[in-house]
Amino acid sequence: MSENAAGAVIVISSHVVRGSVGNRAAVFALETLGHPVWALPTVVLPWHPGHGRSTRLTFAEADFDAAIDDLIRAPWIGEVRAVLSGYFGNAAQARSIARLIAALRQNNPELLYVCDPVMGDLGGLYVPEATAEAIRDHLIPLASLATPNRYELAWLSGAALDDNSAIMEAALALGPSRMLVTSAVPMMAGGTGNLYLSGRHALLAEHRVVENPPNGLGDLLAAVFLSRLLSGLEDEKALQLATASVFEVLARAVKRGSNELMLASDASSLSTPMAMVQMRRLVHPAQRQKK
Repeated sequence: MSENAAGAVIVISSHVVRGSVGNRAAVFALETLGHPVWALPTVVLPWHPGHGRSTRLTFAEADFDAAIDDLIRAPWIGEVRAVLSGYFGNAAQARSIARLIAALRQNNPELLYVCDPVMGDLGGLYVPEATAEAIRDHLIPLASLATPNRYELAWLSGAALDDNSAIMEAALALGPSRMLVTSAVPMMAGGTGNLYLSGRHALLAEHRVVENPPNGLGDLLAAVFLSRLLSGLEDEKALQLATASVFEVLARAVKRGSNELMLASDASSLSTPMAMVQMRRLVHPAQRQKK
């Protein structure tokens, strides 16, 4: 199967009743951009816990693992072209998804697996350390593309990431052939950046910081960037469009005073973003090593 062939995306993350985080953000974005989606929740909550008390509905580990068995045996499994994973409710779920990826790749070695290691932020880990370790040990090595924020990458790599050179070195050492790091060190005043590193490219996409952003930006970026790659765009254009989409959706939600991303109202920002993004080519670590 070539990377431009039609196919479904399995999205595995948290589900909220109200809001646009986790699977709610990723599934909406992928379907808006034309991809059939199989959605598997890892936990279910009324809304993001940052909004107040939110009862956490969980699945027994054995039941979740049995559902993975069902997916592996599904007669339609040949439809699947990519997998995107995000938040996990426990370490066992990460191990189950590693088993799913391995089984899918037996049938389709070209399967694109995007691991968004949703585990922490500036304040440190917000999942149990065992869950973070399972993502690091079982899923990151399988990823075609990983999309950590800078603080998650710092935990995964065990290194302080105070500048973009350190981010790139950590991304290379971690292993996936492609890495998209959010909250990278900006080069423009009052900005924030998404740093993308592959074997060929070191790119930084920047836009201005928007204060008090709603949750779900990382989930949305991973999904939109995956969609752009699946559509066959070159890496630089995919990064530019995905960053512009997320920035535009964010800016519009904040302008309306919303505490959630308003994806239904701003679907056009996913397909045809108009926001300006500053693109920069950085010196790839491999180029520095040649000097």
